Amino acid sequence: MSADTYDANDPALESWVASANDPAGDFPIQNLPFGRFRREDDAAWCIGVAIGDQVLDLRKAGLIDNADINRLIRLKPQTRQALRQAISEGLRHGSPHRTKFEAALVPQRDVTLGVPCDIRDYTDFYVGIHHATAIGKQFRPDNPLLPNYKWVPIGYHGRASTIVASGTAFHRPVGQTRAPDAAEPAVGPSARLDIELELGIVIGRPNAMGVPIRIGEAEEHVFGVTLFNDWSARDIQGWEYQPLGPFLSKNFASTISPWMVTLDALEPFRKPLVRPDGDPRPLPYLDSADNAARGAFDIQLEVVLQTARMAKAGHAGDTISRSNFAEAAYWTIAQLVAHHTVNGCALQAGDLFGSGTLSGPRPDQAGSLLELTLGGKQALTLSNGERRTYLQDGDTIILRGYCERPGFRRIGFGECKGTVLSAPG
Repeated sequence: MSADTYDANDPALESWVASANDPAGDFPIQNLPFGRFRREDDAAWCIGVAIGDQVLDLRKAGLIDNADINRLIRLKPQTRQALRQAISEGLRHGSPHRTKFEAALVPQRDVTLGVPCDIRDYTDFYVGIHHATAIGKQFRPDNPLLPNYKWVPIGYHGRASTIVASGTAFHRPVGQTRAPDAAEPAVGPSARLDIELELGIVIGRPNAMGVPIRIGEAEEHVFGVTLFNDWSARDIQGWEYQPLGPFLSKNFASTISPWMVTLDALEPFRKPLVRPDGDPRPLPYLDSADNAARGAFDIQLEVVLQTARMAKAGHAGDTISRSNFAEAAYWTIAQLVAHHTVNGCALQAGDLFGSGTLSGPRPDQAGSLLELTLGGKQALTLSNGERRTYLQDGDTIILRGYCERPGFRRIGFGECKGTVLSAPG
């Protein structure tokens, strides 16, 4: 649609949904993230948009004619913007569609929120340069970054079948480990269970096999961004990852937040891609003037740890880390898409990219316990006196993300929450 008629990001807009006008809320009318929900008395998934503390049922509001969200996320950018504009117009003050939309609202507290789309494939990248440097120093103090890091967006293929919705508990994984002084490995529950603070990038429009996506068109293939926690068993990982990379240390569970915040909603929070002086310029297929000028996104990120004892006492948990996507990531979303397809790889609607751990430059901005505790050598002391090197059974991790900029409405991502259960058996 034309720029003259598209005003869904106008910071002056307010909604007749009162909770959407809370300046501290995640879901004002300028956000309108997409996801899936189901009512307590109905097993069918519906497509919804978060607005304040409510969910708008898009089909009931007459905005779509089916419940296939993977079909919706394939929409061309102009059609997607037209849908977002129609949702915005129906929810804003003075809308003639208020009565119809009001009948399609349901409180978020009364629904189950799920994985936001059918995830077809999952690739985990390693874009957090401060994380890569901190981890590298633990193993290679004199050469923390491998020679390819500043040339190629590094990633590996993960497991889509164990990506679970926010709020889902999971069992501590069992696998092979070998103690430094042991002659042979042993099988048992992971003792070094960790978190990874990440963003999830949801692919919307596919490409044909053998046809790379050019960097200037890469964002047209991205529908939205979520929060993502790629739980990691560091002791299993340390034994198995050579020579082919992570396997059972990663594929037991990954948690995704329920709402896909569209790139359209993130438009006011773009930033230039900033790299240290002297770093190599990206190869041509990863480089464009537009990507350099506005390819990064200013997204604030937080990690909260709530122990079982805290939960029992009504304690909301401690914030153990804060970082920022634009400061943490060496590669942009567009560069990840261009690199993933440069060899002709075909992406599908619903494919998910994990960003990799998004740690900031300071030690207290680390996005994993591996960094925060220096590999388990320096325990965190929590506000109630408990100490942690790695996660214990009953611990809950909550990721939060939001964007703020003077002159614009704050938008958020909701929560990405998971709880550790004891190992099975």
